[in-house]
Amino acid sequence: MSNIPGDLRYTKTHEWVRLTDGVATVGITDHAQKELTDIVFVELPAVGREVQAGEACGVVESVKTASDFYSPLSGRVTEVNQPLVDNPGWINSDPYGQGWLFKLAPSRPEELEQLLTPDQYRAQLGEG
Repeated sequence: MSNIPGDLRYTKTHEWVRLTDGVATVGITDHAQKELTDIVFVELPAVGREVQAGEACGVVESVKTASDFYSPLSGRVTEVNQPLVDNPGWINSDPYGQGWLFKLAPSRPEELEQLLTPDQYRAQLGEG
């Protein structure tokens, strides 16, 4: 059973987003990190980059595979989790905390409503 916090929104491609005071924090879900297994490398988007919802904006690499991650919302990247580059295993140990990937200023906050609720995400995983 995956850890699916109730205060987040989710994408079908296993990213999560937390909107706080107009800033969206993005990471990959507990389910995704379990599927990838041991994460050994992360490539983060550049600060200042404009991204569209659903656009590939970085890479997470594990001992098994490399996988793109996608921005759940359109906007401008305002911050990246730079310490994560040296500690990519945080995604495995704390995907909703220390393992966050980047923050963005959403240009279309209404896109949040199109993302999956925790219950919808749980159902997508077959855990509903």
